[in-house]
Amino acid sequence: MPVVDIASSPLAPGVSPVRIHYRTTGAGSPLLFLHGGWGYGIYPIDRQVAALADRHRIVIPDRSGYGGSGRIDELPADFHRRALEETRAVVDALGLERPMLWGHSDGAIVALLYALAWPDRVKGVIVEAMHYLKRKPSSRTFFEEAIRDPRSLGAGVGAVLERDHGATWPRVIELHARAWLRIADEARSDDEDFYAGRLGDVAAPVLVVHGARDPRTEPGEMDAVRRALGSASVVILPDGGHSPHSERATADTVTTLVDTFLRT
Repeated sequence: MPVVDIASSPLAPGVSPVRIHYRTTGAGSPLLFLHGGWGYGIYPIDRQVAALADRHRIVIPDRSGYGGSGRIDELPADFHRRALEETRAVVDALGLERPMLWGHSDGAIVALLYALAWPDRVKGVIVEAMHYLKRKPSSRTFFEEAIRDPRSLGAGVGAVLERDHGATWPRVIELHARAWLRIADEARSDDEDFYAGRLGDVAAPVLVVHGARDPRTEPGEMDAVRRALGSASVVILPDGGHSPHSERATADTVTTLVDTFLRT
């Protein structure tokens, strides 16, 4: 699979060059998919790729620490902003001109931060299973258990993660869970968000796709997103969980929503 070298990345301090593995298919206007905290393999966009590749060049990079990209020793609490800088470097290295960004979970945070940082360099933003609040009290036990025993996620999940990350996949899960606990502990209040109160400043068109059954969403969190984003299209799927694009009950609906948004 292809790789691209970037001069440096704040996710991999002291490393130069930083080698980023990516998947790519299709032709046309660029669509950059940014994966969540467990990597791309566990929640792939296979169905959407099949529907969109005739009109879009779809690029799916592995962030540092994931998949075929270089390993990292730590995932700090500010990893989303570090991933933002890495993403910008990857976009430049691949020559992606004003890509449409599609971010899932942690990738959704990165996509929105990108649109805030460089509004003239993004065509639009699709965010799925997005996070708004830094503190996730309903998820704390989940993260603590993932640290204590990543294999408690189940043999099936472990097998998928091993295919993506290799034998060190438990470390990937542990680093991610520890980072989220640090994010919560370092937040100044229960209402502190990832966007410094600036989410409403996103100028690009935004489509929000969210599962009503997403276990990583706090009560009232999506209401806060609606208020902050104002004119964005927000679609809550009653049968959706944390990955509507890859779940049987919602995948086709997500494909249609994304396709329609990309055509506007």
